[in-house]
Amino acid sequence: MIEEKILIQGVETNYKNIGKGKLLLILHGWGSNSEKWQGIGELLSKNGMKVIILDLPGFGNSQKPSKVWGLDDYCQFIWGFINFLNLEKFYLLGHSFGGALAVKCALRFPEKIEKLFLVGAACFRRKALKKKIFYGIAKILKVFSFFPGYQSLRKGFYKLIVRKSDYSYTEGIMKDIYLKIIREDLSEILSRIQIPTIIIWGEKDKIKSVKEARLIQEKIKDSKLEVLPEIGHSPHLENPKKLANILKKFLK
Repeated sequence: MIEEKILIQGVETNYKNIGKGKLLLILHGWGSNSEKWQGIGELLSKNGMKVIILDLPGFGNSQKPSKVWGLDDYCQFIWGFINFLNLEKFYLLGHSFGGALAVKCALRFPEKIEKLFLVGAACFRRKALKKKIFYGIAKILKVFSFFPGYQSLRKGFYKLIVRKSDYSYTEGIMKDIYLKIIREDLSEILSRIQIPTIIIWGEKDKIKSVKEARLIQEKIKDSKLEVLPEIGHSPHLENPKKLANILKKFLK
């Protein structure tokens, strides 16, 4: 395993390069990093695969973006990355937030992608009442950030509204990036994907339900769905061997 840092669009970027052979590029989820996917990379490398795992900007050992990015900005960054490394055609895997980013990449440069793997992908972002309340209160809290009692107010907000949200675990500019990312629903563009697509989902996923996996399958023509029994949102951590075996089946 080789770990390197390169400069892409002014962002110091860390990535891991594991093994030799056909290439799989992995895009991790929100709050994750390349370290958490290294086990998958090592398992696949034993099967004649080369695996590159990025620390996406703002995560792991990569720098944060200097401005508020959305999915299209991250996609442009990935385009810069694959051009910097002169990557030819490759397999692309995206998990959760990385899955939404992988969808954008599949539409932005389909000629580069041999096959798309969506693992617990965060493609649906419905603006229900709870989310509208979330956006509004988050903005109000920023206005009052310098007032006494702000910390107590913020903690109360987290408990009531964003108990299960990644927002409460982010800092600085990443909070604004998170808010921008979750505003973008991909339901209307999924049907435009023409690349062979494999959807992999944990049966017990409480963050992104299997219902969403089936909706993605309906929208992407000829896509295949693999549901992993007794596994939640993070199969790469919960049962890496099981996930690696599923991937091996389709990495041909």
